[in-house]
Amino acid sequence: MTAVANAVADVSLDPIVYLNGELVPLSEARVPVLDRGFIFGDGIYEVAPLYANGAGPRTPFRLQQHLARLARSVGKIGIANPFDDTGWRELISRVVAANEADGSLRVDQDAIVYIQVTRGVAKRAHAFPAGVQPTVFVMVTPLQLPGEMQRAQGVRCVSAEDRRWLNCDIKSVSLLGNVLMAQYAAENDAFETIQFRDGMLTEGSSSNVWVVKGGVLSAPPRSRKILEGIRYGLIEALSQECGIRFEAREISEAEVRVADEIIVSSATKEVLPVTQLDGQPVGEGKPGAVFAALYAAYQRAKVKEAQHVQQGVENESRENITA
Repeated sequence: MTAVANAVADVSLDPIVYLNGELVPLSEARVPVLDRGFIFGDGIYEVAPLYANGAGPRTPFRLQQHLARLARSVGKIGIANPFDDTGWRELISRVVAANEADGSLRVDQDAIVYIQVTRGVAKRAHAFPAGVQPTVFVMVTPLQLPGEMQRAQGVRCVSAEDRRWLNCDIKSVSLLGNVLMAQYAAENDAFETIQFRDGMLTEGSSSNVWVVKGGVLSAPPRSRKILEGIRYGLIEALSQECGIRFEAREISEAEVRVADEIIVSSATKEVLPVTQLDGQPVGEGKPGAVFAALYAAYQRAKVKEAQHVQQGVENESRENITA
C-alpha cells in the first residue's frame, strides 16, 4: 500500500465536503468537466493535519503556515485567494463540525483537511479566461499516521531521477510526475521514491528528505526544485531545540548513499526513518538518534500547539462572558 493510501483512512462513510458554497456528501459532489482543474490541472491544493485532543478542540497543526503556502501558490499562478485566513479557518471548522455531526469523523480521531482551488470553469483554451470564479473544494477525512512498527524498523525507499517541472515550489494539482514516482515505489515494494536532479537530492514523491552525517542534519535548500514542506521550517526549529546542527545546502547523491540516517517528512508521515535505500542499508540499518530526537520533539510541538489552541478558546470564552 502506498504512503498516501495508508495515511488517509477509508472514506466509504461518505464524508460531508464543501464545494462552491455548499456542504454536500462526497458522493453527491459534482464538478463540470470543463473545470480547468480537470482539463489542465490548473489549480493548487493544500493538506494539513488536524489532531484530536480528547475533550479539547481539534487542533489544526501549523495551519497558519499551510494557509500562507496556499496563498503563495494561488498567487504564483494568478488565482485570487477565495478566502482570507479567517475565512479558511471558519470553513474548515464548518466541514469538521458537519462530519462530526453525521458520524463520518469521531471526535477522538486525527484527521486531514484537503483544500483544492482551481481557476474555475471556462471554455477550453490555454490562456487564463476572464471573469471566472475559482472552484473551491474542502474535504476532511480521518488520518491514519504511520504506526509504531514503521517508526521502530524504518521504511524502505528506492531512488529515481527527478523529471518533474521546475516550479515544484507551487503546490499544484498537476501531480503526474509525483504519481509516477509513487507508483514506482509501489511496484518495488517501497514506501517512497527519493529523487535526484543532476546528481543532487531534491525530495521524495510526496515528502521532504533529510540526511544525517556525523550528527549534522542537512536538507536541500529552499528553491523551485522542491516543495517546501511545512515541516521544513518546523524541523529546522526542532533541530535547534534539540541541539542538532542543521544545514540547508545542496546534497549529492553520493552523500545520500553513505548517510548515517535518512529521514522523510510530510503532513501525513510526520517524520519517519529510512533504513534501506535501493536494497542497501542506511547507516546501521536501523532508526538513528537524530530521528528519535526529532520525533520526540515533534510530538512535544503537537502538545504545545494543542495547549495554545485550548488557551485561546478559554480566553475567548471568558471574554464572551464578561462582554
